[in-house]
Amino acid sequence: MDEGTRELLEPLPPSAKLVYYVLDAEGRFDQTGLADATRLSTRTVRFAVEKLTEVGLVEEGLCPRDARRSVYQAVPPAERDPVDEPEATADSATEADAPAAAVAED
Repeated sequence: MDEGTRELLEPLPPSAKLVYYVLDAEGRFDQTGLADATRLSTRTVRFAVEKLTEVGLVEEGLCPRDARRSVYQAVPPAERDPVDEPEATADSATEADAPAAAVAED
């Protein structure tokens, strides 16, 4: 496992880490399959998948046999979107300062 993955997993709950490890090792699963493989409740699996999706470690897709079901798989490190949080913070700070500066000039 690469360092970027470890950093993304660190703040997540243990259930999310377990779900990620199963998806990374075993491949694609639906929610019921993940619950069986991890011995977690489906509600806990749903929560874990939601957290993993938010940080970009897992992606959701359609089940090829049943379009009503979703399947989940780990996103390989090479395919993840790089997250540049410092730049995003700098941009939002600049935007926040601009209206204040305009008000101060009036």
